Amino acid sequence: MNCLDFHREKLADPRRLSAAAQAHACGCASCMAFARSVDESEAQIERVLAVPVPEGLAARVLLQRRNATRPAWRAWALAAGIVLGIAAGLNTLKTTGPGADAKYATYAIEHVVESTESFTTLLNTGNDALDMAMRSVGATIKEPIGRVRYIKLCPIGDDFGWHIVFETPQGLATLILVPNRQIGSAASITESGWSALVQPTRQGYYAVVTESANTTEIIGQMIKARVKWVA
Repeated sequence: MNCLDFHREKLADPRRLSAAAQAHACGCASCMAFARSVDESEAQIERVLAVPVPEGLAARVLLQRRNATRPAWRAWALAAGIVLGIAAGLNTLKTTGPGADAKYATYAIEHVVESTESFTTLLNTGNDALDMAMRSVGATIKEPIGRVRYIKLCPIGDDFGWHIVFETPQGLATLILVPNRQIGSAASITESGWSALVQPTRQGYYAVVTESANTTEIIGQMIKARVKWVA
């Protein structure tokens, strides 16, 4: 078992690890630290969920749901905000060491390869979802980047980030936004038939992933031009 396999198994079922995964963690300080961080996150979520619900809250929520114009979106946004808040608390402004930034391009490619449903599923396509994702890394849209087809909050490497798929003249492209993880410089990589470019922002980083280095460069320049990033 390698580190990537261990991360996948730990995230899939934090409470149950195979014998191979347990043996790997015992011999790998990095994966042992990752396992502890996941366990701490799970414990924090349990503590949040254990807070007593005020009397009458359920009735008020149901009443608000009947009166709200977009209840499904608001519930989704609240859940996303909670997860991001927990992630930010655990990962606030973590910084990579010199020469380590290319691994974040690899993380982006690995996530795209594992999430093929993102190219065939329509999910959270409204502007509100995109605006929220952009704000998480201190950005706003100046010009449309293309028709957004898919937005989901996902584990990206050791962090949480927004997985966005949108249409471009060159075909479907993926944009990944990861808040609270600062990287030192831009980096790019091509592997497994995919190309990824990562760029640092003031409040995290973003990655562009397509099927060719040339297309990734084109989309990357478009993202730079059409998105306003915090200076």
